[in-house]
Order: sequence, then C-alpha cells, then structure tokens
Amino acid sequence: MRSFYSWYKQHITGAIFTGLILGILTGLFLADRFAPVLTATSLIGGIYMNALNMMIFPLVFCSIIMGITSIGNIRTTGKITGYALLFFLSTTALASLAGLIIPRLIDLGKGVSFEMATSDIQATKMTSIFDTLKNLIPSNPVASFVEGNMLQVLVFAVIIGFTLIVIGEKGEPLLKVIESLNEVCLKIISTVMYFTPIGVFCTIVPVVEANGTATILSLATQLLILYIAFFGFAFLVYGLAVKVLGKASPVHFFKAILPAALNAFGTCSSSATIPISKTCMEEDFGVSDKITSIVIPLGATVNMDAVSILMSFMIMFFANACGIHISISLMTIVLLANVLLSIGTPGVPGGAIASFTALATMAGLPAGVMGVYISINTLCDMGATCVNVIGDLACCAVLKEKIKLENH
Repeated sequence: MRSFYSWYKQHITGAIFTGLILGILTGLFLADRFAPVLTATSLIGGIYMNALNMMIFPLVFCSIIMGITSIGNIRTTGKITGYALLFFLSTTALASLAGLIIPRLIDLGKGVSFEMATSDIQATKMTSIFDTLKNLIPSNPVASFVEGNMLQVLVFAVIIGFTLIVIGEKGEPLLKVIESLNEVCLKIISTVMYFTPIGVFCTIVPVVEANGTATILSLATQLLILYIAFFGFAFLVYGLAVKVLGKASPVHFFKAILPAALNAFGTCSSSATIPISKTCMEEDFGVSDKITSIVIPLGATVNMDAVSILMSFMIMFFANACGIHISISLMTIVLLANVLLSIGTPGVPGGAIASFTALATMAGLPAGVMGVYISINTLCDMGATCVNVIGDLACCAVLKEKIKLENH
C-alpha cells in the first residue's frame, strides 16, 4: 500500500489533468442526460471544496505566525512582505497595460451580438479601498475567521507573530500550541490532496453543464483570445521573472507548480489552492517555508493580475458589442480603480463578479450585460484564478533568490 501511495504522489499531476479533461467531457456529454451524474458530482465536489476550505484559515493563520517567528527578525519579515508587494504591484501594472492595449488592437467584441438577460444574482460583497483600509485590524478576530475575511486574518496573524518575537520566552507555550496546530493542518491538507483529481473532476462537471455547449461555442472565439492573453502573460512575464530575477529554470518552475495551477483552474479559488501551492514550492522548488508562509496567503489576497486582464477584456468586449465607445482615458481610470478594488476582492469563486459590477457601472455599460457576464463568469474565472496563483508562486521563486535565508 505504501508503494502505491509513493507512486500515486509522483503521478498526481497527471491524475489531476486526467480528472480535469474527464470532467469537461462528462459535463458536455453526460451530465445533462443523466441527472444522477450531476447530482453525484455536485455532492462530491461540494465535499471536496468544504474539506479544503475547512483548513484554509487555520493553516494561513498558523503558517504566517510560524513563518514570522522562525525568521525571528522583524526587519527580514518586513523585507519579504515589501518585496512581495513590489512584485505584485509591478506585475499588476503590466497586466493592466496589456489589458488596455490588446483589446483595442484586435477590436474585441466587434460584430458580436447577444440577448442581454437581466440577472438577480448577487455579486460577492466587496468593499471600497477606504473601507478595506479602515477594517484592516479586526475588532473581532473570531468573526474574521467565521466570515472568511482573509485580509483581517492575515493582519491578526502578523500582529500575533511580531508580538511573540517581542515577548520572547514568555510566548513559547503559545508558540508550541500554534506549531502543533500547524502540523495538524498540514497533515489534513496532505490527506485531502490525495483526492484532488476526484475533486477537480467533480467541481468541473457542474460548471460545464450549467454553461452548456451552446454558450461555450458561441463565445468560444472570445474565450480563446482571453485565454491566449492569460497564459501568454503568465509564460512571458512570470517566466521572465523566474529566469531573470529568480535565476531559475522557467521549465522547472512551471513543471513544479502544475498541480497547484490545475487545482486553481478546477476550483476557481486561489484561497483554496494555498495548501497545494505551499507544497509545490517547498517540496518541488525548494523555497523556504519562511517565504511561502507569507507570500502565498498575501498573494491570494492582493495579487489579481489576471483580474486586470479579464476586466479590461470583458468591458471592451461588451462595450463594442453594445456599440458604446470607451476612451483610453476612461479605460485607464477603470483599470486604476480595478487595481485598488482588487484588494477587496475575495480569492473565492465569484469574486470577479464583484469587480465587474463596480467597473461596468463606471464604464457606463447597460445593466443587462451582467446576465451575460455571469453566464460565462466561471469559464473566465478558471483561467484568471490559475494565472493569479502562478503569479503568487513566481513571486516565491524570485524571493528565493533575492532574500537569502538560513535553514534551521
């Protein structure tokens, strides 16, 4: 049995990819014909997502504290955070620039027409940048965990981590409890990871079935262009960053992160991919957990490179399809707003709907476009989440080279 687990762990990337392909095919050709298939996959997919989500916040909380205290140096921790934020800000600027230029060059959406259905689906709650800053420090840390407010959990963990460094030996008992809890979280997550191929299969089937073949085919060209932009950006920008700044092989990097990328694609959640991302970077790419414990949760919260590309593509697509002219100056303002709003966008399925709702209003698009956007949101969100996660891991690869840490 142990030899099987060893073999399975070595081939889990192929198993995840197989689950992804089978899920797409099942959603297209079987799910709408056999109701039990859709029922079973929705149930199992929900269980898989709950199993991942169950440990996300305890793991993030504990790993950040362990990362900060293991460094034992406030200056080094600040350096890791500062470099990470600089990396994310720079790549978001490049993504916004690509989103500003590419849709105009190819006249995205010209000649396309569609029926705009109204939608009463609520967007994910999103706060303004000012509300986000005001609420950075949680008044009730327990409520932050219950409500799933990742940014407040991050800040609370940072405060606890720095305080434990300051009080020294007096904080050792609490630190040992947190260390034990961290090990429990890692063990549970590593067990859940064995079921990732099944989980990805079951989460993809309802997505494909809900959108339907007709919707997918009618927007296939637009989605293809969007995905070329997504992964062109990932391979070019992140690949160059890993090569030039991280002084590592981009081929090795993309091979190492494939399980995390595929999981992000299947679950549409950068937060749910945090445990797998940490495993990929630590075990397969040799990045210190002192870096991954800070950078990956931070990236899942603030790094929304692909969302910048997605929002600009979608706004230009709908504007051209509806015959609305959007000037470069207005689009620039919209993208700047998107960079600010991204901090308040949850790293969960549907988080991009909140961004699009706010930005479409700024761009003067009719309310009816929301019905069309929501119908294809998950198809877009899969690629966007995947690219965002790749960006988080590219940052880890760069910081591995830029910040030399002693291994204890």
